Amino acid sequence: MKILVVDDDFNIRQLVSIHLTKQGYKVITANNAEEALLLLEESHVDLAIVDVMMPGMNGFQLTRCLTEELSIPVILLTARGQIEDKEKGYLAGTEDYIVKPFEPQELLFRMAVVLRRMDRSVQSVLEIGNVQLDHRSFEMRIGKETMLMPMKEFELLSLMFSYAPKVVTRSFLMEEVWGDSEENLESTLNTHINRIRDRLKRHEANVEIQTVRGVGYKIEVLV
Repeated sequence: MKILVVDDDFNIRQLVSIHLTKQGYKVITANNAEEALLLLEESHVDLAIVDVMMPGMNGFQLTRCLTEELSIPVILLTARGQIEDKEKGYLAGTEDYIVKPFEPQELLFRMAVVLRRMDRSVQSVLEIGNVQLDHRSFEMRIGKETMLMPMKEFELLSLMFSYAPKVVTRSFLMEEVWGDSEENLESTLNTHINRIRDRLKRHEANVEIQTVRGVGYKIEVLV
């Protein structure tokens, strides 16, 4: 597997690269977001480790670009640990959030969890109504239209499709997708669910996400 490390601190890039290489990962590095995007024009990566505070495009902006446009999972690496920064990172699409200083072993563990989660799929294609979710390409097809979805949205919708017509609890979705079910993720989950609903409606899907008050969500086919 190939990992992209983006940090304007040479020492951090070197530290992370050494430990990842020892574990058998292939590593490419960039000292800012612009350089990272240029590298990605010629190289595919399985995961990106991104610093938040960088000159030019910051880590939140880069994360949104990587997750929404390239479907690359991201772990944010930062010295800032406030709740509002974590929420901003999750809304941008990050899979996890590690605060500096950190132990390399912790980073390796979190990487393994994210990569395992990305690899998770019981069926290659899930289909309900006129909507298909393809786990091989992370694409959603509605009728004859095919589109890429941001990774977090794809995971959430896949989970709801997998358990349909059963209700999926909010805590289960947060734990499965973000690895956490803390209250500070409630608004993040709401935002992602609303984005999925808008996407389904905009592309004339004949399925919708219904809210089961006090419990969670379920998929319903529109008659």
